[in-house]
Amino acid sequence: MTTSKRRLILILATLGLLASSASSYVHYRLLTDASYTSVCDINTSFSCAQAYLSRYGSLWGVPVAIGGVIFFALILLIAGVAGRPTSPARETAPAYIFALSTIGLAVVLYLAWASYFVLGTFCILCAITYVAVIALFIVSGGATTFPMTTLPGRARRDVQMLASSPLALLITVLLIGGAVTAIAAFPNELGVSGQSTTPAALPTVSADERAKLAEWWEVQPRREIPLSSDGAKVLIVKFNDYQCPGCKFTYESYKGMLKKHLDSGQVKYVVKQYSLEPECNPHVPTGNHFASCEAGAAVIMSRAKGTTATLEDWIFAHLGPPPLTPDQVKDAARTVGGIADFDAQYPRALEELRTDAGLGKLLNVGSTPTFFINGRTLAQVLPPQYFEVLIELELQRAK
Repeated sequence: MTTSKRRLILILATLGLLASSASSYVHYRLLTDASYTSVCDINTSFSCAQAYLSRYGSLWGVPVAIGGVIFFALILLIAGVAGRPTSPARETAPAYIFALSTIGLAVVLYLAWASYFVLGTFCILCAITYVAVIALFIVSGGATTFPMTTLPGRARRDVQMLASSPLALLITVLLIGGAVTAIAAFPNELGVSGQSTTPAALPTVSADERAKLAEWWEVQPRREIPLSSDGAKVLIVKFNDYQCPGCKFTYESYKGMLKKHLDSGQVKYVVKQYSLEPECNPHVPTGNHFASCEAGAAVIMSRAKGTTATLEDWIFAHLGPPPLTPDQVKDAARTVGGIADFDAQYPRALEELRTDAGLGKLLNVGSTPTFFINGRTLAQVLPPQYFEVLIELELQRAK
């Protein structure tokens, strides 16, 4: 490994480590603070939250971002210690990095595909790590000067040298200990389901923020909503998908705030389903939320049992990863929702889901969640305090 290539590898690994650390922080805040919105959450097309809270954001319950931190820290360790000019492992160091980055390349290509083509969103922090991994793969491959088939034998020699170095052993132990601590520090990936998801008091919105939000709200497109407000001053319609991370966030974080307004009688809240699965929504032929129709149907069936809130809590708590399966939803419909004849009721429920999807198509719904507040379109996830400001603006308008 030449000095220039070692320096470039150190720069790339540092860049990736910083981006992965920032991603881990954002993911942690999203799991522990229902009011948190990261700076890279611009809309549904440019969103870190959509990526981190999806089923692709974690592997076996461990956030992918933490895996990135461990990966880039290991690359820094190899390049920084084994790649030193005086190190006996200097020649094999780039080969280790190349082997690791080959695995990393496969992972980031899969995640990039999931982000851009499945979730339909761009995560800037994720993209930085993707670029860093690809560049490491190219640079380390060019710096490797011997056949990779000889690497196992060389690795045995280097492990023996590692075992004889107290400093190297200490660094290795610290890296392993840090990785275990980072993983343990994260709440359960279903985390917020076991605690109150509504803050005791929402963050205060300043007068300046309120004024800017009101100015922005005035220019949002308005649609004629063919639903009755039943005398309420504000009609809110949410188009929902039960396998949508943003739908989970708004369900959990808006719940307490909405209850206050619903109890006042001045606000009516209606949830319609825009399931991202073609079985019940022909307008999304490539949708791949493969338990979404079953989940929406189970909620429809639960109305007669009075178990809707309990079932919705369960569905969103088990959003994944791994993703829900239709059979899991059917089992929950029986055990949680008290629905003993799911298959018999399913065709009727499918018709209602298709009707909801048709209404969504009529209103130009293109993603979930999409809200309509007195007809004005909100096609992005806002922190609950800002969503409440929009309700207050519509209440003031109604006066």
